[in-house]
Amino acid sequence: QFLAVILVLCLHEFAHAFVAYKCGDPTAKLCGRMTLNPLKHFDGLGIVAFAVAGFGWAKPVPVNPYNFRNYRVGSFLTSAAGITVNYLSAFLFCPIWVLVNLYVLPHIQGLPMYYLMGAFFDSLVVCSLSFCIFNLLPFYPLDGFRMIDACTKRQGKVYRFLRQYGYYILLGLILLHFLSGRTPFLYRIDILGYVLNFAKTIFAEPITLFWEWIFRLCGVPLQIIF
Repeated sequence: QFLAVILVLCLHEFAHAFVAYKCGDPTAKLCGRMTLNPLKHFDGLGIVAFAVAGFGWAKPVPVNPYNFRNYRVGSFLTSAAGITVNYLSAFLFCPIWVLVNLYVLPHIQGLPMYYLMGAFFDSLVVCSLSFCIFNLLPFYPLDGFRMIDACTKRQGKVYRFLRQYGYYILLGLILLHFLSGRTPFLYRIDILGYVLNFAKTIFAEPITLFWEWIFRLCGVPLQIIF
């Protein structure tokens, strides 16, 4: 799972840096962040959150929006890039996961590689979807907040509240999600878990329906469940 998180995280951050560069801001590229090297993107607390709760974040890509050819468009596209790439990654990883389960794992059952490959390819799809949905939450410093930031006048009580307290709300939701898996009593108030499970079902539906249709056309009827 950790190996899958590293790959998903690197794709996410590379997308931010690449789109920012294409929109006119070379800051991320000059800082060495337009790369798939995971060491350039790690955030200590974010990685710990991933390890213990299944959700976290990377070190934010440095962006100077005043370099964008169009301030609002560049800011929005750069913020949305990571989320978009994660969803596309889930879409592309899905058939690989199916093919590995159908044609590779049955031949290596019982070997140590069986468990590693099974968990890795399953996690690639699940982590891509989870990271996409998680980053859509409107809490600073996630991409969902930055998209709101790009589309608004940065005024109002709701905006100021999310900007000032979003980080702490986010840490609280992650901590509650982590504790709920170990304390049955907290399971019922795991807000983050409810939101992500609901959203994952909706977000995964187009992917599973498309690839089930493709595999049926190829003579392989199956039901894809993440």
